[in-house]
Amino acid sequence: QVQLVESGGGLVHAGGSLRLSCVASEFPFSAGWMYWFRQTPDLGLEWVASISPTSRDISYASSVEGRFTISRDDAENTLYLQMKDLKPEDTALYYCARDAKGHVRGQGTQVTVSS
Repeated sequence: QVQLVESGGGLVHAGGSLRLSCVASEFPFSAGWMYWFRQTPDLGLEWVASISPTSRDISYASSVEGRFTISRDDAENTLYLQMKDLKPEDTALYYCARDAKGHVRGQGTQVTVSS
């Protein structure tokens, strides 16, 4: 069974930084695309970033472009999301996912950005 475990969320002030991690197991992590999503009650599930196998192709939502960086460590089966210059509107439950629609995802880690 696919397992994805996110961590690294927390409460930060606007302008602060956080680094999210997602440890994957029970599937060939290095062979596939990986994704970050976030969810809020108002907007629902929103795609944040994608990374291809070997990190050759990376994409970001326009709302986070230039502030967030997705990366992966295939040796450690770990996906990362470095977030800087955080804004209150980045407040959400963040998930890593194995599929492009976010259906196969972990339990999430909460990020709260205070103004």
